[in-house]
Amino acid sequence: MTHPTNDIVFGTDGWRAIIAKDYTFDNLARVAHATASWLLATTGEGARIALGHDTRFQGRLFSEHAASVFASRGITVLFSDEIAATPAVSYITIEGACDAGIVITASHNPAAYNGFKIKGPYGGSALPEIISQVEREIPGADHKFPEPESFSEYVQRGLIQLRNFRTEYLEMLKGKLDLDAVRKAGLILAHDAMYGAGQGMFSELIGNDHVIEIRSEINPGFGGVAPEPIEKNLSELSALVVEKDCSAGIANDGDADRIGMFDEKGKFVDSHKLLALLVRYLHEDKGLTGDIVKTLSTTNMLDAMGLKYGLHVHTTPIGFKYIGGYMLEHDVIVGGEESGGMAVKGHVPERDGIYIGMLILEMMAYRGKFLSTLVEELENDFGVFRYHRVDVHTDLASKNAALEKLRSSGGLSTIAGFTVNSVNTTDGYKHETDSGWVLIRASGTEPVLRIYAESTSKEIAVASVEDTIAQLGV
Repeated sequence: MTHPTNDIVFGTDGWRAIIAKDYTFDNLARVAHATASWLLATTGEGARIALGHDTRFQGRLFSEHAASVFASRGITVLFSDEIAATPAVSYITIEGACDAGIVITASHNPAAYNGFKIKGPYGGSALPEIISQVEREIPGADHKFPEPESFSEYVQRGLIQLRNFRTEYLEMLKGKLDLDAVRKAGLILAHDAMYGAGQGMFSELIGNDHVIEIRSEINPGFGGVAPEPIEKNLSELSALVVEKDCSAGIANDGDADRIGMFDEKGKFVDSHKLLALLVRYLHEDKGLTGDIVKTLSTTNMLDAMGLKYGLHVHTTPIGFKYIGGYMLEHDVIVGGEESGGMAVKGHVPERDGIYIGMLILEMMAYRGKFLSTLVEELENDFGVFRYHRVDVHTDLASKNAALEKLRSSGGLSTIAGFTVNSVNTTDGYKHETDSGWVLIRASGTEPVLRIYAESTSKEIAVASVEDTIAQLGV
């Protein structure tokens, strides 16, 4: 029996919930059984999945429980026998000829959360139609399941096969990147793993002599800071870059599929600029072509680059599943979103904060220039684009009232003194003005309103966000 409506709903990238409140072993079993039902209906007997977990509280036990549920349904599980970054699970899903990948992670959410991500057989985020099918299969909370056998028993029977996802993934990266060029350039990286699954990876790729690690140990509380690689969470990394005279700083989120970067001066280089740098490097230096795909909240600099290079630019709703879906059907050179998730041609159609970070370092080595210079050259060639974002934490009533105001009016009429020329409601409310744009969007997993703005100056971008907050009364 299927249940089209239930208390478990997937957000932009998986199901996430607070541990011990809604993220329980019973609810995890409900989601795993639903995923198994979808998988068996799609592939039949002989289904295989890759399953891994990050550094979150009880990650190993949750992961073993989910694996046992899948094994109880006759599904073979390739199981990561140590902590695995999400891109490593994506890689093993492809390399292991699996029908799906599962990651027990809440990505960048606060420490109280855990979650469940689904990857398609192509290694990328499950497409919306897959998620809808899984949600329809989730049984009610009162459903009683047969108790699976123990994890160890399934291992002995071969239904759960232990693998080292991390080692296999790093070996793959070593064959794709010019690590010698990075070493010979003498680049020194400050890496902030944010206590997540990416810890130690850059050191293993280019050597301890080239990497200074911080927050690179297990701490399920994440030091009291959500493992999201945004500027406000990374002051220690910025200071370290300057103090130790590093060439750059890289931070990754809890499951290492996102990236945040600092230049050699300790200045934050946002994802918009990183995406633009990737387009320039892959097109000009590597000779690659293809579409550029971005989300609604991502910079218009990519549109300017598309015009110059003759590359088509496609815009999607928020959520990497839309970018990944587009990449499966089109030739894409770079795809990404403002929140630090990026994918490039010739790699898995999924975010990979480790590979992208190494690719930026490789570009610095090839071009013989620091990030600050590379960004300056971008702005000289394509114009100045300044970005600002605020996540407004509010209560459900205020959040709904703000959304109702936007629905009833069709959007704001003016922002920071500029007339709104048009409103795009593909995903949230994106207001276009002569100075740039402002996007208002509700989080799918938290009681949060996200407000993004891009303009020709930082001052106008900040003023646009502040005026939007004031008009919405949140």
